[in-house]
This record gives sequence, structure tokens and C-alpha cells, in this order.
Amino acid sequence: MTREFIHQADRELTETYEEPMSLEQYVDRILEQPQLAAHASKYLLEAIESTGTRSVVEEGEEKERYRFFDDPHNDGEHAILGNTEVLNEFVDDLRSIAAKRGKEEKIVWLEGPTATGKSELKRCLINGLREYSKTDDGRRYTIEWNISGAREAGGLTYSDHQVSDEDEWYASPVQSHPLSVFPPAVRQRLLEKLNGRLDDHIPVQVDSRLDPFCREAYDYLEEQYRRDGREELFSAVTSAEHLRVKNFVVDVGDGIGVLHSEDEGTPKERLVGSWMRGMLQKLDSRGRKNPQAFSYDGVLSQGNGLLTLVEDAAQHADLLQKLLNVPDERHVKLDKGIGMDIDTQLIIISNPDLEAKLNQHADRQDQDPLKALKRRLDKHEFRYLTNLSLEAELLRRELTNETEVWVADSYDQLEEMIREPLALTVRNSERAVIDRELAPHAIEAAALYTVVTRLDTDDLPPGLDLGDKARLFDAGYIHDGDDRVEKDEFDFADDTSDGEHGIPVTYTRDIIADLLYEIQNRHHPELPVENVIMPRDVLDSMADGLIDAPVFSDTERTEFENRVVQVKNRIFSTQEEDVLSAIMRDKRVDVATVEEYVEHVYAWAEDEPIVNDRGEHEEPDPLKMKIFEIEHLGRFDEKHYTGTEPSEAVRSFRTEKIITALNRHAWANRDEEFQAQDVNPKEIPVIRTVLGTHDWDEVRRTFEDFDPRQWDDPPEGTETASVKETTIENMIDMFDYSEASAELTSRHVMGQVSYKWD
Repeated sequence: MTREFIHQADRELTETYEEPMSLEQYVDRILEQPQLAAHASKYLLEAIESTGTRSVVEEGEEKERYRFFDDPHNDGEHAILGNTEVLNEFVDDLRSIAAKRGKEEKIVWLEGPTATGKSELKRCLINGLREYSKTDDGRRYTIEWNISGAREAGGLTYSDHQVSDEDEWYASPVQSHPLSVFPPAVRQRLLEKLNGRLDDHIPVQVDSRLDPFCREAYDYLEEQYRRDGREELFSAVTSAEHLRVKNFVVDVGDGIGVLHSEDEGTPKERLVGSWMRGMLQKLDSRGRKNPQAFSYDGVLSQGNGLLTLVEDAAQHADLLQKLLNVPDERHVKLDKGIGMDIDTQLIIISNPDLEAKLNQHADRQDQDPLKALKRRLDKHEFRYLTNLSLEAELLRRELTNETEVWVADSYDQLEEMIREPLALTVRNSERAVIDRELAPHAIEAAALYTVVTRLDTDDLPPGLDLGDKARLFDAGYIHDGDDRVEKDEFDFADDTSDGEHGIPVTYTRDIIADLLYEIQNRHHPELPVENVIMPRDVLDSMADGLIDAPVFSDTERTEFENRVVQVKNRIFSTQEEDVLSAIMRDKRVDVATVEEYVEHVYAWAEDEPIVNDRGEHEEPDPLKMKIFEIEHLGRFDEKHYTGTEPSEAVRSFRTEKIITALNRHAWANRDEEFQAQDVNPKEIPVIRTVLGTHDWDEVRRTFEDFDPRQWDDPPEGTETASVKETTIENMIDMFDYSEASAELTSRHVMGQVSYKWD
């Protein structure tokens, strides 16, 4: 078993690295696979596009999302949830920059409050680029030198000892592009030939000269061979004994530079590196500064060839002005006479406090010393999530080690994920390990409350509350009686402040984390109800905690407290639906019967036959449709039919309520061959009622001796006791309640029902 892991590691490394090749072999390789020579922004774009896209609904609109931002190479650990539009705009910028169609002089700026995914973007970029560079299509190359054979003693080295062994190779410390070895005119002709073979609208562009460290080797070899009288100087200097092209795995320090908030030093040290004084004294540099004695550990040096990230940019505001000319000039100085070409995509990440620093002189207008810098920054604003499903997914991630990105075929599937319970094991103050349960809808309640606090009320349409708006943003539609109303039927403002402010996920996470260690003050003779955290426990704690939380202003506290009531009411309604569905489970119409009805109505409307179980074509059955409409829908009776022939009212119902919904689905999936059975019956509002919505009048008619006031402790042998036993079993089976959480939820619902039972 142990050897198996060793073999797996061996295979991974073998597949990751290639043997170094000669410059000639490299040129042959890129002429066959031109994308391998991509410049920084093009390579970053290709890495992002390599994983494809998927469709998502955010802010109520369907969008295409790059799977790269789901962190697929790392099982979703650092996936960026939401902000798809912002990420797409970022990719569009990369496309313009890579093609040099504008914006190449810009510095990409990603701004947003804490806990909006900016740090995840950094980690996702690092993970994705690292893994992409391990693939055949994403190999990244640089050069390494060996000059030990060009003289008896001495060589290219970072150390103070002389190198004479031919096997001593020194890689470019800044990941120089292999094509930078060629003279500019030759390189241009080579690129023209390469781009002629490239099946892409963005050509490969390599304008950089050799970095100073590599230039030292090149110049030394050129001088030695010129003195020896060699005519083919370039061939001699770049021969396989002196120059090799090697692939490297992209990582922090190797193609990715990250400047953290805690990094210190002068601007030059943070940007490119520093001179090593001891080395300058030991190297025979004849009165000049030898580039071999430079550290090359600045953020631009590490990120040359691909990506440079300045994290928490407000901490490095002094550095930003030094970066002004880097994007378009692509050049930095090591010293007065020593410059270095840079090919990197520059991205800065900040909280909103950077904008305050940039605007500190805004009142001076044209005399604003930061005006030029602000013109160079291309801002993309991350916001808090306004999708319930994404916030629930994020909250679960914060509380557990779950990393899988939620992908659902329908919103019904997403709803199931949102409402799921969560079991966690904790060690209490007595150091005993106990199991805690977040009951079904507890995560949903917390997520809905945080989303509701982030939504703007100014553009709220009449008749809707913030819960409706949250549903529209998450599903793209709401149900209004028999109708399904799409988000685009409402007039929401384009310049809304949705997601700019609100409760951050970190606050919610900490509230729930505290609840995990608090035993609830409730008891049951048999069930561990004290270990169950209910939705109302979470909402009460979140509202109570606002008073002492320093991250909120007094205005925000008041506003957020006022919004908790509508969330409580909405969550109670979902709990009530669970209990009703569990009580009336045996009275539900099965999905197959509903699907059969929908199929017959569709065939009736289209005047087409249906295919029966034997594969035979037959006419739609008018009797089946009539029975379903009378007995299950309860919309019509015998007077609405002449025999089995439907009246005009029935015809209108079938056309407007059934066929319209089917046609909507057909239009949404118009690239596919549409069939009635492709539709989820719950997508048809009137059918949704048949499948799962019941009311207490039905319960009263079905169970004549049922009394909700006896629910907590029903007398043995009564109908209430029988109904309760069945209901608890169904809640466990249908909705993943535990016995304890089912007991508490049903008690809570019956407590409210009791008030209006008589």
C-alpha cells in the first residue's frame, strides 16, 4: 500500500516535467504547438478558458461562468462563489490586453469589502495556473545557462565559489521567455511564422529582451567566442552545452509574484529585489554592479512571465505610483544603468479603503497628484453575494471542510441543497465530544437573512418583499398563484446598491460557531433536543449579536433588525410546508400520474399522437385528462364537460396554464429536441400545487379527530398520536430531519396552528 503512494507521486512528477531541450528543439516544438509560446496575458487567458464554462443564474439572470473560477483543479477548495459578471468582465479585459486592443496600459484593480471572494480569487489563480502548467497544452518554459566550458575557471553563479562542472546550470531568476534570446529582427520573423500557424485571434507577442542575469551569461559567451574567432556566434552562444530550455511548474516565486500586506522594504526591494553587498565585493565586476549579485526576489521578478498580484493594496499605496509605467513600458530598473524587461499581468486587490486614499486629493481636481494613477487603474468591484443558494453554499464551506461546488440541473435540486441539515461534532467545555445538528432550514435561514440585509429596497416592486426579491435573484422567477413570473418582468434598477453592504458571511459563521458550543435550554424525555440548533435559534442569535458587533453602524443595526421578522415568517412557511407534506404524504398525486396528464394535454394541444408503453401511437385520452382536472386539480366538475369534451373554460385552462408553461420551457431549451416529459412538473405553477402544496383544511377533512393542541404529548390510541407518529417518520424520510429536529419543528408549527384551529 505504501509503495502505491510512492508510485503515484513518481508518475505525477514524471508527467509534470520534461527533459531540458535545446533552443532548436524548442523552436520546433512551438511551431507545432504555438500556444506554448504565449505571452503572459494570453497564457493567463488560455488557462482560464481551458476548463470551459457552465450556465448559472445570478441576480435572476442566466450567465455563462468560467469553470476555472470554481477551482476545479483543487476540488473547489478555493472556488469563488458568485460575482460571475465581475469575473467575466475581468476575462474580457484580459482578452483586450492580450490582443493589445486597448487597456494594455491598465492595472487591473479588484476591490470589495471583506469576505467577498477576493482572497479566494488569488488562491484560485495560483492553483489553476499551477495545475494548467502541468498539462501538455499549458507547459511553461524558461532558459538556463552553463558557461563553465567557456573558460578554465569561473562561471555564472549566485555563490562565491567558481563553477567548472558542465552539469552546473543556472536558470533565469525571472523566468525569461526562451524567444528573448533571439535578436529582435529574427524574433519578429519567427513570431510571424508561428502566428501564421496559430488558430487564434490573439497572436503570440514576445517583446522582452534577456533579463540582466541571463544577459551577463550571453555577453560573456559572445565575447569569449568572438575572441576565439567563431563566425557563427549565435549558434555557439546558444549551443546545447551552454543554453537549455526547461519547463517549470508555475507557482508563487516561479511566474507568480504575490506582494502580501506584511511585506516590507523600499519600493525597489518590494518590486524587483535588492543588491547583495557581499556578493558585489566577491564578484570581479571591474567597477560595475554585476547583475549576478542581485536577489531578484521582488514581486515583479517573481511574477515575470505570467502574473503579479499585490494583495491588500492599501498597505502598498506608496508602491502603486511606482507601477504607473510598468504595464505599457514593461520595464523596471535594478539600478541607474541596469534595466529589466517585464512581461506580467498586473493585478491589485484591495478593500474599499484604498479608494479613500486615492481620493484624498480629489478636491484639487486637475492638480490631484494621484490623478494619473487613478486613470491607470481599471476597477472591478466584488460585492457580497445576493443569491441565497450561493450564500448557503458559502456558509456550509465556512463551517465544514466541504469544497464541492454546487451544480444543479434545476432549481428544485438547489432548493434541496439549501434546506439540508448539517451535523457537526464538537468538544464541549467538559472536553466531551458531542454531536450537534443544524436542523433543516437552519443554514437556509442564516443565508436568507444575510442576503436580505444586502438587498436594496429602493427598487422593490409593489407587492413584493425582500424575500421575494431574494427568490427572484436566486431562481430567476417566483410563483404568483397559478402564474410563474420571471425576473425580467420586474423593473429593477441597473445602478442598484445590492451587495454593497450587509451582513458578511464571517459574522454569520461566528454566530453559528458560538451556538455549536451552547446547549439549548429545552428538554425531551427520550430525544436529544438540546443538541439541535433550530432556524429560529440562528436568527435570534444573529439579531441579538448586532448590538455588540463593531462592524455595523447604528443605522445598519436598526435596518438589519427590522428585516429579521420577514425572514422568520418565510422560514416558518417552509417548515409548515414540510409538516403538511409529511402529514398528507399518502394523499399526494404521484409524479408519474402528473407527467402522464401533461403529456396528454401537450399532445391534445398539438393534435399529435402519444407513444404508449408498448411503443404504439394512440390519441391522447380525454377521459384521463378530465379525471385529473376534476379529482386532482379540483378546478372543474362535470358541468364543465360534455361527456369527455372540455368546455371553453377547460380549453383555456389547458392552453394558458399548461401549454404556456411547456412552451416557455421549449423556448429556453430551443437547441434541444423538445418533449413534454422533459419538463419538470413543478415548473408549471398549477401542477406544483397538486404535487406538494396542502392546507390545514385538507388535514381537517382527512383526519376528523385530529387535534393539533395535543401534538406535544398526544394521548395514546388517538388519531393525533397516529398522525404524529407517521408525520415524524415522513419528515425523516422525505426531508432528512432527525427524530429530534422533526419533533421540534412539528411542535413549533403545531403551536402556531393551534391558535387558529377552531
